[in-house]
Amino acid sequence: MNFYRGEGRMVVMDESGEVAARSVQDYIDETPYWADGTVAPSSPMTAMQWRIWFLASAGKFFEGMVVFMTGVALPLIVREFNLGAMEKGTVSAATLFGILIGATALGGLADHYGRKNMFIVEMVLFVACLVALVFSPNYIFLVTFLFGMGLALGCDYPTAHMVISESIPSNDRGRLVLSAFAFQAIGALVGTAIGYLILHKAPELSAWRYMYGAAIIPAILVVVGRFYIPDSSHWLVSKGRIREAEEALRRLLHRKPHYPKVIKIAPPVENGNGYVKENGKGSYADLFKGKNIRSTILASVPWFLQDLGTYGIGIFTPTILGSVIGAKAVYERNVADLIHNDMLAAKGAAFIDVLLLVGIIAAVFMADKVGRIKLQVVGFIGCAIGLFLASMSMTVHSDSSMSMTLLFSGFMLFSFMTNMGPNAITYLLAGEVFPTNIRGKGAGFAASFAKIGAVATAFFFPVLLKDFGTGLILTFLVGCSFLGAIVTWLFRIETSGVNLEEL
Repeated sequence: MNFYRGEGRMVVMDESGEVAARSVQDYIDETPYWADGTVAPSSPMTAMQWRIWFLASAGKFFEGMVVFMTGVALPLIVREFNLGAMEKGTVSAATLFGILIGATALGGLADHYGRKNMFIVEMVLFVACLVALVFSPNYIFLVTFLFGMGLALGCDYPTAHMVISESIPSNDRGRLVLSAFAFQAIGALVGTAIGYLILHKAPELSAWRYMYGAAIIPAILVVVGRFYIPDSSHWLVSKGRIREAEEALRRLLHRKPHYPKVIKIAPPVENGNGYVKENGKGSYADLFKGKNIRSTILASVPWFLQDLGTYGIGIFTPTILGSVIGAKAVYERNVADLIHNDMLAAKGAAFIDVLLLVGIIAAVFMADKVGRIKLQVVGFIGCAIGLFLASMSMTVHSDSSMSMTLLFSGFMLFSFMTNMGPNAITYLLAGEVFPTNIRGKGAGFAASFAKIGAVATAFFFPVLLKDFGTGLILTFLVGCSFLGAIVTWLFRIETSGVNLEEL
């Protein structure tokens, strides 16, 4: 027969003989133990916790899908709307610029209006802009709706992390948050594959519309699912809404056999752990006060530096491959040549994108064992080595086997190391190092700051590739990766397995 206790102890009673009030995380971390006192390693996940995880994972999937699909769709869009280099850069950067704005402007609202409300709003906005994008009649509408999708995906950066991390046991937080983040890599791979298949079945300029349209129905299903989850009890407690927090926690922890049978949450107190007397009030200025400054630098600067490489390389992998390994050696005399070249580059990009998935799987298994900081530092160094190998391919003849070997080896190493390290861990840390009352603002600010780098590369890469060549850009990104490793180590805060209320 099983008995249950929290943090290795029996249910605590107060002086009146009633169940003593405990924190939200104490209940979530509650683990079963056997009659002889043997404690289970972790608490089994409930059906609601898995539902929340899946619905949050979907947001990361759509981000990877639409952002990386742009790399395949871009040549068709450029030809259909007759775009120049600057306009091409704008199309590439529109979604990323939306993410930059949305992460702070909308993601921070989760601290005021609740995690669930913004979790729903962001996906409704994404679907509306996605549908409108498919029917865009001109360049202006195209950029507007790409930006709108970015707003929604930006809101998802802090919100998806929080709805997972505030709903699951501390010991599983790193593994499950990163497992959800892995769907960004899956989305990137699926987006590239869908682009290739649609080009194969519908070799026409309008094929890019079908690519984005493929995400509409799945996104609608996710919107519906998000209505049927409870709000974060952590957030409700930070607002002083104790009774609502208890009811939300009952829904979250509903399982068979049922435990805990009685939930009594302690009211917020001034303890420096995210629960504050002023009902969770906090501002962006708090991110730059006291100990929060260290958290803000750690969450923001390395993420910015890794986004310079991840998004720049990710979006333009088909273009770079096409220019270096000869996928576009044939002059594009007509639409058929354009699509043929695009399909060749898409296949090469898909092959490399597989390494993104392999890298994030490695991070899932190592983040809680090795530690966030070590993985991020090692990942940055690996990214630098990969980009250096890729830059070396520019020094040999473009048609030689050595050039192709260096380019593919470099991009493959970069893709693996960035998702094993900085691309995954920066996202994880940003949602962990801030207290509850400003967690949305902190994670949102970090994501927005990071996307300044993503937008810069997406907007300027078309021009820089033309004026300076691939080699110089890759060399610059090598330096950024080394700098990311240095900043991570200097401002390190290890969060592996630490209770969110204790951080």
